[in-house]
Amino acid sequence: MNTLISAESDSVAGTERVLSFFREQLLSGALKEGDRLLGERELCLALGVSRPVLREALRSLANYGFLDIRHGKGAFVRKADIAVLGDFLTFCLAQQPDMVDDIMQARIAIECQAIRLACSRATDGDLSRIGGLLSTLMETLDDAEDGGAADFAFHLALVEASRSPALITIYHSIATLLKRSHVQRRIETSDTTGIRDYLVEAHREVYLSVLARDPDEAETKLRQHFAIGDELRRKSYIAAFARKGLPEEK
Repeated sequence: MNTLISAESDSVAGTERVLSFFREQLLSGALKEGDRLLGERELCLALGVSRPVLREALRSLANYGFLDIRHGKGAFVRKADIAVLGDFLTFCLAQQPDMVDDIMQARIAIECQAIRLACSRATDGDLSRIGGLLSTLMETLDDAEDGGAADFAFHLALVEASRSPALITIYHSIATLLKRSHVQRRIETSDTTGIRDYLVEAHREVYLSVLARDPDEAETKLRQHFAIGDELRRKSYIAAFARKGLPEEK
């Protein structure tokens, strides 16, 4: 039994050495997309791990989309698939309490910095795309699914206009959760008084502030958008609860 536990411990430690080595090589720039890793023998000697441990670690990296293992040719660094990262984060975050509210706070942090950057970095093409998505959003006000998707696309375009790879990557990685949140909010507030006017005006003001390339105004309008949206959602909860509490008519 002790021998088995020791072997498992050695295997875990060996796997961690392989993963740590790969991470450090990427961070230092020693490895780049398309580069071929050292052969198995060289890696095993350099890292002090057995071939089975090395192969298992490399398979894990390949499953996460970081490596392309070609039979008879070796392992090559590949560009990470953001969809894999998104799936991983979705599984992790979905198990957390108050997940939706926590994701919303992360979204606010990302978008508020992104919109400031977008005011100085957005191209004419970016601005035109955001304007087109605003039109789509306005055309889908009565449809929770399509409207929620249009709402998400508008905000995603704002983040992409920041031209910040880090912000865009992080935002894309939580995209599945954000899309669900947009649709759910549309469903929850569909009967709230003034919701249509709010959706149109709030997004229009955000867009105009980016067109004006005013980062302070853009962030202010975006934060107001989030705050008013939360207030309307709160009112929809109160209204729904009040309706349920009324006695049934006979």
